[in-house]
Amino acid sequence: MKVISTPQEFNQDDLYVDLEAITGHRLFLKCEGFNFAGSVKLKAATAMVEAAERDGLLTPGSILVESSSGNLGVALSMIAAGKGYRFVCVTDSRCNLPTRLLMEALGAQVHIITEPSPTGGLLGARIDHVRALCASDDRYVWLNQYTNPNNHIAHYRSTAPAIARAFPDLDVLFIGAGTTGTLMGCARYFRTWHRPVRIVAIDTEGSATFGHTPGRRMIPGLGAGIRPPLLDTSYVDEVVHVSEPETIRTCRQLARHGFVFGGSTGTAVRGATQWLDQQEQQVTAVAIAPDLGERYLETVYQSNWVQDLYGEDALRPETVPATGPAS
Repeated sequence: MKVISTPQEFNQDDLYVDLEAITGHRLFLKCEGFNFAGSVKLKAATAMVEAAERDGLLTPGSILVESSSGNLGVALSMIAAGKGYRFVCVTDSRCNLPTRLLMEALGAQVHIITEPSPTGGLLGARIDHVRALCASDDRYVWLNQYTNPNNHIAHYRSTAPAIARAFPDLDVLFIGAGTTGTLMGCARYFRTWHRPVRIVAIDTEGSATFGHTPGRRMIPGLGAGIRPPLLDTSYVDEVVHVSEPETIRTCRQLARHGFVFGGSTGTAVRGATQWLDQQEQQVTAVAIAPDLGERYLETVYQSNWVQDLYGEDALRPETVPATGPAS
């Protein structure tokens, strides 16, 4: 029996889904959504808050503030509620309504940015808003997930070792790129592991993370309007870009098999499948699923929303190959 006194003490870190029957490949999905925050962002949020407390930046009168597309905001809302801090989440119009309501239920204030910055898009506008809040009142403490080293250290110390223990014969790891905290933490860990592991970053089309021209992105989670400061491309072996209609079709394909995951997971699985389709030999592969799908029921899983934004083709079912790659 496990007994906890704070919500961040619980996190299911060793659950994997074998996707071979769905994708036709020996692909294992690491599920990171089974905690009270509902996503992998609990790890980074906990590490950043605890470091700020150790450094004396957070005091009983502090007001936490952070820019988030959703999941980190929920994690920080939960931790702030448990520790007695006030929290302001600065998000934008792409943030799912259930996510906003959950943050507010946890006691957070949610500021929604609707106008993009001329150079940094909605993310740049969110960061500008956070900076303005901090300049207006010295009680605000910005953890800054985009530059905070504890964002990737959390995954170096927890996520990557958990994968290494479960898959000692791992060949390739697929990781979605948002702030790149998970990507950088895992990539740094496996760079010095006992066997080579190929690190494949999965990004969404319309993201500027890996030098592409920024474009429209309606599904929160992965991608960025500006290059993430944490990113060091020397740790990344390959990058696969996935379109949002492909993300939606993959999420819905997984749901038809009983697994309702979030948009970032659909992107990661689709990118992993695209990469594995090109391989001639079977490999042991793991992809990271950042969250579950309940917060996407009004978007990714809502047919009218999908059809209005992407057209009828985005509702077309994915097909599963009859056989996997050659052995």
